[in-house]
Amino acid sequence: MSDKPKMPPVEQLRGRQLGRILIKMGRIRRAEVHEALEIQKQRRGPIGQILVELGHIDDEDLNLALAAQIGMEFVDLAAMDIPDKVIEIIPAQMVNTYQVCPFDYDEGRNLVSLALASPDNFQATDDLKTLLGVEVKPAITTESALKDAISRYYPEDAEDSIQDLIEEIAGDETLAQFEGRGESIDLAELKEMIDANPVKKLLNLVLLQAIRDKASDIHFEPFEEEFKMRYRIDGVLYDMVPPPRHISMAIASRIKVMASLDIAERRLPQDGRIELSLGKNPIDLRVSVLPTMFGESVVMRVLDRSAVSLDLDKLGLRDDDLVTFRQVMRKPNGIVINTGPTGSGKTTTLYGALRELNTPEVKILTTEDPVEYDIDGLVQVQIRSDIGLTFARALRSFLRQDPDIILVGEIRDLETAQIAVQAALTGHLVFSTLHTNDAPSSIARLLDLGLEPFLITATLEAIVAQRLVRRICANCKSEFSPTEELLMELELTPESIGDRTLYYGKGCDYCNNTGYRGRMGIYELMVFNDRLRDMVMRHASTAVLRNEAVKSGMRPLRDSGLMAIYDGITTIDEVVKETIVEE
Repeated sequence: MSDKPKMPPVEQLRGRQLGRILIKMGRIRRAEVHEALEIQKQRRGPIGQILVELGHIDDEDLNLALAAQIGMEFVDLAAMDIPDKVIEIIPAQMVNTYQVCPFDYDEGRNLVSLALASPDNFQATDDLKTLLGVEVKPAITTESALKDAISRYYPEDAEDSIQDLIEEIAGDETLAQFEGRGESIDLAELKEMIDANPVKKLLNLVLLQAIRDKASDIHFEPFEEEFKMRYRIDGVLYDMVPPPRHISMAIASRIKVMASLDIAERRLPQDGRIELSLGKNPIDLRVSVLPTMFGESVVMRVLDRSAVSLDLDKLGLRDDDLVTFRQVMRKPNGIVINTGPTGSGKTTTLYGALRELNTPEVKILTTEDPVEYDIDGLVQVQIRSDIGLTFARALRSFLRQDPDIILVGEIRDLETAQIAVQAALTGHLVFSTLHTNDAPSSIARLLDLGLEPFLITATLEAIVAQRLVRRICANCKSEFSPTEELLMELELTPESIGDRTLYYGKGCDYCNNTGYRGRMGIYELMVFNDRLRDMVMRHASTAVLRNEAVKSGMRPLRDSGLMAIYDGITTIDEVVKETIVEE
């Protein structure tokens, strides 16, 4: 590649046709462009790709030409000596994640010049603007030059660790002056703290690490004597190295700037979102800021759409339950309720069903708070209680939108329940969620809301209860013999286990020494039949309904958990933690 002619000035190339640019760059001759144009007439497709297939240019040439076409400058990184102060602007982890290299910084304009190897890597420039709080000017370079520059200026052993950064912050004199100041920091000083490089670096490293470790939530919690940072991975919270207490306000305010929230408002809760894209994976960060006695507590929920499988076959439903659930969700009308505590995967299960039902001939409307995954083909409405857009109000409008299937994020009150019933009675299939401990107790919850028993029996088709249990790490999965005490927790005996083999995870680097990696659902599927409907009409108790449902083929949550243990997918501890013994 080194013997290729130098690039002409970008002014001569901007906006020109691609063939003309490649000729001016000295990469091809006019006859080769005509050859490609003739082929393009026969089979369509981008001319650049045709030239690559013909062997007249390579991918690198095409990238340079496409960049020049939109006016991006070419930079020769190999001929540059980039100053340390420019290199320090972007942490090594971020450079490697986004595949970029800074080569210039204009302090007056707060403008970083950034070399990319691909002109369509605009997501990197947008994300770095958000994460670093700088303006970004992209330029194009060759892939080989970019790789060489990254390995030269960001050697692997120099990758910043969170521990090193926290030590750097502890010794930072500018930040140390805010120690013990509490709420007496004015807005100008706060902006100075937010723009401090160590604060930005720390927050960015924490975010990248959380996304890499597949964390679902990141917590920043100020206490009287310390400032805690925690991740939730597979439903369990883990402490990180705590940063100095005096930067808690700077971290909270930096997050508020990134989420476009009001940094001057420290007395009221605020909610916002930050959109990023790591390696072409869209990542949504939902931000919740809560004022506490010792400052603002911030929780960021990480919605990594690439990490969530919306495939019903992969969620944990057993084969027989899966067949039954698919029969229920294909009914022409009625209500299907998914129940379980917050964070038990209800939304994922319902989205899995909607994804299967999402065909061109079906109109699906959803109303959610918040909208967690945006899916092509679904009309999704975000609830906004502050302006009066509630579940009930959205649902009432839905019926005028000619839907076939409706998803109501949650039935919270009688009005929503009544409109859901009305929708089901007028020929719509309605999916929704409730917060109850198991499937049979959902009936009591609906009656508590004030719904009439005859409306429940006329519309309810099935209730799915679920929990999430952690999967044993496949890398360190080992056999073990349980003690009698451990078996007693599940009311089992060595005889009932028989010759089955049980497993646990020893702990390894792959699973952060937890013994678990990823989660699966365990399910309880209660399908309504005439006998159950008759019992609801006669106000039967939850216990009686549960017994009848089990007789009719419902597998209780604990039994589903037991089967997952026997299959070697999860452990006794996980099932005991997530389920209760049926009376």
